[in-house]
Amino acid sequence: MRSFDDIHSIAADRKGGADALEALLSRPLPHAQLLTTTDDRWLAAMAKALFQAGFNWKVIESKWKGFETAFDGFDPQRVAFYNDDQMDRLLSDKGIVRHGAKIAAVFDNAQFVCDLAKENGSAGAFFANWPSEDFVGLLEFLKKHGSRLGGVTGQRVLRVMGRDAFLLSSDVTARLIAESVVDQPPTS
Repeated sequence: MRSFDDIHSIAADRKGGADALEALLSRPLPHAQLLTTTDDRWLAAMAKALFQAGFNWKVIESKWKGFETAFDGFDPQRVAFYNDDQMDRLLSDKGIVRHGAKIAAVFDNAQFVCDLAKENGSAGAFFANWPSEDFVGLLEFLKKHGSRLGGVTGQRVLRVMGRDAFLLSSDVTARLIAESVVDQPPTS
């Protein structure tokens, strides 16, 4: 496999130079900041990532204020108690993407965030304190206990929220294949 410097140079050439590449990179948040990230922001990130999956991201971004309003600011305590009436309300809300299975997943993830908060003080504390050397275990936990948070969706949530995380994007996967690290993109 090539050195990191060689791969960095290839990526910089593809993205318009080293400065352009660096501007695209996210930076993990310090542990203390992850600890204080509120539960509503964790639920919002989960919702956004799962709605972006399979949809045009610009559509989700353009409707995001509507999502924030429709889901009561993603207050996990409130959303966890949504019922059929709220489902009907959301399915008729033109300010959001009306996808029943994804809306139901937000309800489920609200309960997931509440459970994490109950057991750890907050969802932020749970994610901040998960051992860095077991990132794959964290992804497995999201897939098992969250709703629709497996695969790249869980990776995106963690990256967006500032958790030090790898993301198996199409660019990363293409480079891993080119370097003969893997033969094909991951299937799950």
